[in-house]
Amino acid sequence: MAIQRMDNVLIVVEDLDAVIAFFVELGMELEGKWSLEERWAERVIGLDGVRQDNAMLRIPGAPGRIELARFHTPAAIRPEPANAPVNTLGIRRVMFAVDDIKDVVARLQAHGAELVGEIVQYENIYLLCYIRGPENIIVGLAEQLS
Repeated sequence: MAIQRMDNVLIVVEDLDAVIAFFVELGMELEGKWSLEERWAERVIGLDGVRQDNAMLRIPGAPGRIELARFHTPAAIRPEPANAPVNTLGIRRVMFAVDDIKDVVARLQAHGAELVGEIVQYENIYLLCYIRGPENIIVGLAEQLS
């Protein structure tokens, strides 16, 4: 018995279009958008009266996807504090390998994202940083050094 792959990570959001734009600017591609209001979905996630809009984004030419969900009903639950730091329990970030970390950070900052700390060098292996996007989504960026 073995895991075949990690298919996707789900992020629940309020502003679906803003979060899609953030991940597209990061370099992902929008694979599709759809609405969901099905009993089978309610049975899978354990909620009644589910009505949601979804989007799937993929990394071009590579495995790995992010699914976004905007719940109309039942209403999404807001975490506290809203601007939770990276040591908050639960999933706090998704890490992406990038070609040029400074360029990616500059492009994302131009769209309102903010650097959580700073870009740092880990030994002679990586440049690393965390960036906070819309809805306080934190992504990690790693640029492998040659």
